[in-house]
Amino acid sequence: MSTHSTLDTSIGPFTAVVDDTGAVLASGWTASLDDLLPLIHSSLRPATTTEGDLGAVGEAITRYHEGDLSAIDDVPVRQRSGEFLEHAWDVLRTVPAGAPVTYTEYAARSGRPAAVRAAASACARNAAALFVPCHRVLRTDGTLGGFRWGVEVKQRLLDHES
Repeated sequence: MSTHSTLDTSIGPFTAVVDDTGAVLASGWTASLDDLLPLIHSSLRPATTTEGDLGAVGEAITRYHEGDLSAIDDVPVRQRSGEFLEHAWDVLRTVPAGAPVTYTEYAARSGRPAAVRAAASACARNAAALFVPCHRVLRTDGTLGGFRWGVEVKQRLLDHES
């Protein structure tokens, strides 16, 4: 059984889907569960979710938005894909707040320096926004690049973390 909830944050409504072990399956700046469920890998996607208290995940979301940038660091996340994407998501969790990297640097940190497009794909396919902080990856020229939840949200996150 999975639980979902939408919390009001300074950046806008934030919804998360959490499995029965407390791991985030999907999350993002939306009030719509329908925006998140398709992002969850079919092997992990819950048949049903109930609206309810997210426990430690909800507390981490609130603390992060209130300024405790490390509150999200130890929240468990469950995502599935190919070996490189799963590794790249783990690497992304090591990029500290306030120290964004370029897609080129992210590819290198992920062990495949020539795989810049694959690194960008890891960001694009990340279902657990915030907890796997794809907002911390920028274009080589320092511009924002894309972000599923909008470049305005990405800029606000980077400003919040700087």
